[in-house]
Amino acid sequence: MMNRPFMLGLLAALAAALIASVWQLASRHGVSTSLGPLELNALRYGLPSLVLLPLLLKTGLLPAGLPRRRLALLVMGGGLPFGALVMMGAQWAPASHMGVFMAGSMPLFTALGARLWHGERIGGQRLWGLLLILLGLLLFAAGGLADAAQSWRGDLLFMMASGLWAMYTLAFRHSGLTPWQGAAVVNGWSCLLMLPLLLSIGAPKLLSAPWSDIAWQALGQGLLAGMLGLLVYMAAIERLGAARASLSAALVPLLTAGGASWLLKEPLGAVTLLACAVVAGGVALASGALRFRVGKRDFSAPA
Repeated sequence: MMNRPFMLGLLAALAAALIASVWQLASRHGVSTSLGPLELNALRYGLPSLVLLPLLLKTGLLPAGLPRRRLALLVMGGGLPFGALVMMGAQWAPASHMGVFMAGSMPLFTALGARLWHGERIGGQRLWGLLLILLGLLLFAAGGLADAAQSWRGDLLFMMASGLWAMYTLAFRHSGLTPWQGAAVVNGWSCLLMLPLLLSIGAPKLLSAPWSDIAWQALGQGLLAGMLGLLVYMAAIERLGAARASLSAALVPLLTAGGASWLLKEPLGAVTLLACAVVAGGVALASGALRFRVGKRDFSAPA
């Protein structure tokens, strides 16, 4: 029988996948209609900061015992630099590209980081999973050569953002922060980093966009992605470990591609579906999800 921490971690990972997909769809819709990257990031990090302000005042922007280098990695990987890359990429590439390139490349960067930081060996089933992910990314890239002139910029930015998120995943694992504290600190620092931009150029599209668009983006960016998404993903890391928490990424390409076809009317061809399936299988293998045993074994990954 599965133990309670593992079950809670698994549920958190599944919730993180669903929230990530909803956020990707909302981001693509936002930048392709009435809002821009700066406005979406203001909603993503500003609203959670207000909600979590009492906790931030208690925890502090410089939490006790947290090395400054690890704090910087947390903010860069899960905060404004990550969000800025994603929103800019969404202007160039469809939502389905976001799902494949971000979710697919994240386990690659996570494995590389675990190897460099902790000397973790990459072999066996995990290596085959990473190779399968690469195959899926190549399939997807080959299928999109026709519009590469328009989307390659976004794809590159998505992969850069994925590298930052992998860095965040590894940094939080040994930060000593609770999920709530981590969300408060990351969002608080992101608001401070955004403040000079808002003071200098403002967020004019927040004044001109329809209220319905702002309300939906406030829900998708601020409450779902900015706060709840961080919380459930950090809960998954606590209970499953950094490597296995990345299992949540296995569902994102299929969820985002299907949602983009249904809601955003993006084309969904056979090559896209095949690439999504290959990437999802590779993520499941690379995360180690198909080989851990239930019983006395510790389910946390060594990352």
